[in-house]
Amino acid sequence: MSADVKTEDEYEDLLGQWSDLEAGLATLLNHPENVQEFEARLYQYDRWMQDLTQRDTDLALYLLFQLAAQSHVGYSTSHALMCAVLCQVLAPEFALPQNERNSLVRAALTMNIAMTTLQDELARQPGKPTPEQQTGIASHADRGAMLLGQLGINNEMWLDAVSLHHHEDWPQVELQNLTPVQRISHILHVVDRYAAMISPRRSREGRSAADSAQSILHGNGAKDNPVGQSLLRVIGLCPPGTFVKLVGNEIAIVMRRSSQTNHPDVAIVLDRNGQTVRRPVLQHGAEIGSDIQGFVSASAVQERINHHLILQLGAKADSRNVVAGIAP
Repeated sequence: MSADVKTEDEYEDLLGQWSDLEAGLATLLNHPENVQEFEARLYQYDRWMQDLTQRDTDLALYLLFQLAAQSHVGYSTSHALMCAVLCQVLAPEFALPQNERNSLVRAALTMNIAMTTLQDELARQPGKPTPEQQTGIASHADRGAMLLGQLGINNEMWLDAVSLHHHEDWPQVELQNLTPVQRISHILHVVDRYAAMISPRRSREGRSAADSAQSILHGNGAKDNPVGQSLLRVIGLCPPGTFVKLVGNEIAIVMRRSSQTNHPDVAIVLDRNGQTVRRPVLQHGAEIGSDIQGFVSASAVQERINHHLILQLGAKADSRNVVAGIAP
């Protein structure tokens, strides 16, 4: 983790920046017709997101996975921000030109703009969508592209990606051989599905990140999904902010990715008896092997977790790695 979380004040400041970003984006998505210079405001939030993510990607993922797994309020905005960050970290994997990266991330931020209120309602309600809600879901992609056009967006790649983000029937060719619109629409579709799977609804619990990743890789007969494989490679089978069970039956939260997919740095938060560990215990995957026995959904961890202490451990670990000559 970054030195940004050495003190509780620094942690609160960083958390406040993410919260402010989410709040501003929520205003934009909930009331786009009331926003002056909509496009310029969205560019501002894109740059803000880039800055926070590039400053410390592990910390960004940690906070976002916690938010996505625990919050029912403002689900649509939280989901949009999660998808935008995942697209941001995926873009270099596919060597996307800047114009494709911009269209991809901005489509992620706005793909559900025509159903923001409906999406929040669906996250809160205990039952399945009504027929009327199903109609809204089915038409939201095209309506979203139309609304963005009315708001002054004239970037055709961005608009087409929003319109096509639920499309699945792309030509069976290498990703780089798809057209730019097909390529970013396919990436957005996979990221959207993955982020939706890990997020809880009143009608169901969120799945673990690992279960979601496996579904993305192998679901619907897609055994060789290059986007899913890249997503797994970049953020890890166990991304920061997700929970795992260790071989000793302790429950730990992933703090930082490592070069070994199944050996991330973790902090043990529950002992083998399910009791809260007063001060989380740091375990370095690269040094001693944090053997993962299983994956745990956030909804299964009911105890209150002191995330500041965990991130403080990460900052200390970074300092020790720098002294030892190990890249954090």
